[in-house]
Amino acid sequence: MMAHEPLGAAEFIKDRLYFATLRGKPKSTANTHYFCTDDEFIYENFYADFGPLNLAVLYRYCCKLNKKLKSFTLSRKRIIHYTSYDQLKRANAAFLIGAYAVIYLKRTPEEVYRALISGTNVSYMPFRDAAFGNCTYNLTILDCLQGIRKALQHGFFDFETFDVEEYEYYERVENGDFNWIVPGKLLAFSGPHPKSKIENGYPLHAPEAYFPYFRQHDITDVVRLNRKIYEGHRFTDAGFEHHDLFFVDGSTPSDLIIRRFLHICESAEGAIAVHCKAGLGRTGTLIGCYLMKHYRFTAAEAIAWIRICRPGSVIGPQQNFLEEKQHSMWVEGDLFRTKQRLQWQRQRRQQERDMSHLISSMDDVSITSSINENDFRDDNMGLTQGDKLRALKGRRPPRSAPTVLGGINPMPGSIVPPKSSKAPLPFSAAPLPRRLIRSPSSSAGNLKSFKPRLARSLGNLYGPDDFQDEEEESESSSSFTPSPSSPESPPPPRFGFGYPLADPRLPSPAPNFNPEVNNNLNSPPGPRTVRPMKRAAFGPKRGPVRSGLRGLTGRPFSRSIPSLQSEYVEY
Repeated sequence: MMAHEPLGAAEFIKDRLYFATLRGKPKSTANTHYFCTDDEFIYENFYADFGPLNLAVLYRYCCKLNKKLKSFTLSRKRIIHYTSYDQLKRANAAFLIGAYAVIYLKRTPEEVYRALISGTNVSYMPFRDAAFGNCTYNLTILDCLQGIRKALQHGFFDFETFDVEEYEYYERVENGDFNWIVPGKLLAFSGPHPKSKIENGYPLHAPEAYFPYFRQHDITDVVRLNRKIYEGHRFTDAGFEHHDLFFVDGSTPSDLIIRRFLHICESAEGAIAVHCKAGLGRTGTLIGCYLMKHYRFTAAEAIAWIRICRPGSVIGPQQNFLEEKQHSMWVEGDLFRTKQRLQWQRQRRQQERDMSHLISSMDDVSITSSINENDFRDDNMGLTQGDKLRALKGRRPPRSAPTVLGGINPMPGSIVPPKSSKAPLPFSAAPLPRRLIRSPSSSAGNLKSFKPRLARSLGNLYGPDDFQDEEEESESSSSFTPSPSSPESPPPPRFGFGYPLADPRLPSPAPNFNPEVNNNLNSPPGPRTVRPMKRAAFGPKRGPVRSGLRGLTGRPFSRSIPSLQSEYVEY
């Protein structure tokens, strides 16, 4: 121990941070800095209770000590937090520096408590409840440190994001008198009254006063533990669930009430706001049961943490009641978590089975790099032709622009649009859509030799016998209905890759036929009268497929095959 170090001081950081109990007020030296918080951080008691100090005070103490440890002027000095021999102040001072060591120095509560009682330090007075009368339950500093560690492990607080102003504002009676015990899950507050008023200097709040905060923080359920003072429908009318679980003030809840409360907490969609008359005794007791069941707090850890969040909670026989309920709550919690784990495992196995079934059912759709025409036979009824073609198209490798349809460069006009259609689409007097035809620079080929090759490239969608000569198709003139403005002139071809206008097989256009091109892609098309098309099922014959293709327009089809666009020019 260094020369100027007080006798019996507890060391927390070697040669840097100490805690000591002194009778007088020492003066700081060139090597030592003393500070005391006995008169700065004061507990607001109800009766004979004196601590532990609340979460906001602990936060402010940690900020104060961190600032001293990081101070440049104190960087070469030993920092000693000292306290007096006043047993009440001494216990709170030991709690503050012990909690700091747990939170920031990552010490275990047991290590910290051993340091606090090391040397000549005498034991510390245990904390007591806020009841009037004799103390029946001792809450030690070690209990409080263990409660801090358990809350820290479960993420109940984080001083990096802790809003101390909000905590201190809402804990005030005039501002609502409520505190979060489990953030985002359980809030303890004082019971509302029929209307907001000040009675005997004590502010009272109507249920409506809590609505904005509750909605903002996703509180969906309100649990009342005291006798009826306000109408519960005032909460339900505002969209909250309201539950009544009354038991006598200062008493302990029955097993039925505990089960109902835990069920409400476990099934609520959002957070739960719990109140009794003052929001301390009965409220803290049921919240303590929840902490023991779902977070495996000991009874002492639960009482300590609840009091650190909301001083004065859990009063009289309720403390020993939690001790008695600790084991059963642990057992129920273990069973609850086991059921949850088994349910999660069943759901996972079911998902895996569903996925396996889905994968096995998709075996018939798997596409390999080698495709033959037998893959698209009509006797395979598992998938429609459209499904297979879409899958095939998705597996096509990218091609350069001049190459189309698997390397075949067809001659102009080689793909003839079907002329038989059961549902002709008449043109109106609106401007004609843009039409694309073959460029004269395209290479010529043998029409008859190309058609069977095209059939194979499309997976037997069309057989070679489907490509018949124009002379064999007798209903060529019924494919389109002429425009009313030119009754004797044939309509323009519906496909961008149809016959060129110079093809001798097409009738010559009427004199009033004006092949005007609409160059504005963003302008909406003119009104058009369309008769409903009869849809036919895909069967062994290809007629319905061809009539289905008949209904496509040149523009979307040319976009669906990008490699063809360079082969066409605007007409």
